[in-house]
Parts: sequence; C-alpha cells; structure tokens
Amino acid sequence: MELREKILADIKSAMVSKDTVKLNTLRFLNAQIKNKEIDSRPNPITADDVMAVVKKLVKQRKESIEQFAAAGRNDLADNETAELKVLESYLPAQMGKEQIEKIVAEVVAAVGAKSIKDMGAVMKETQARTAGAADGKLISEVIKAKLASLG
Repeated sequence: MELREKILADIKSAMVSKDTVKLNTLRFLNAQIKNKEIDSRPNPITADDVMAVVKKLVKQRKESIEQFAAAGRNDLADNETAELKVLESYLPAQMGKEQIEKIVAEVVAAVGAKSIKDMGAVMKETQARTAGAADGKLISEVIKAKLASLG
C-alpha cells in the first residue's frame, strides 16, 4: 500500500520537523484509514479505499471552509484551508474543466444520452473514466450543461 506507507512516513517527518498542522491532519487521516480498515474486515483495505478516505476528508474540509467563511469565522476557515492543502497533496493531479468537457462529450455519445434524465448513467461512466482525477461537483456541472444543451 504505497499511499498508506507514504502517509506514515510523512507523519514521522512531521514529528521531526514539528509541523503541528501537518502532523495533526495526517494523524486524523491515519485514524480514518484505520476505521475504514476495521469496517471492511475481514477483507483487507485496498489502495482505492485509502484514496476514498482522502477524498472524503478533502470534501469535508471544502464544505467546512465555505461554512466558516459564511459565518465570518476566518480563523477556523484558515485552519481548515491549511489542513486541506495537506490532504490535497495525496490526491492525484486534478483534471481541468476542458479535459472533463471532452470526456463528458465522449460519454454522452457512447451512452446515447438525450436529456437530463440520462444524467445518472453519464455521471457513473464519467467518474469511472476520470478515475478520481476530477472533482465530482465539477463533473456534475459540466454534465448538466452538456445535457441541457441537448434537450
């Protein structure tokens, strides 16, 4: 498990460098991975499971930042932003909007989507093709725009 080993190594280096934000973030991430491991017993945890935990935490941080900023709690939003940067370093490079639009166009043609009713099938196939390298919210927006222009 390459990603998990990297996280553990980074925890050790954060301890040595006394980087408390990184250390606390990675310890929390490691705890969430262990929880996932316990939940999936007796099956071993896979690299995809570890990546899913990272994505979930990134999504939580983004939502928290929005809520804290809306409430005027910039101190908490700044803390969440620092944690988000640490977590995002473990995600694969994210695709740009143009790349997503190209994939969505291919999927719409392949699936034969005609209207917004086909969004579920298009979304599922697009997420499979992007393999975690694209934000789900952005994918959803691109698909809605594409299907709205068709129907």
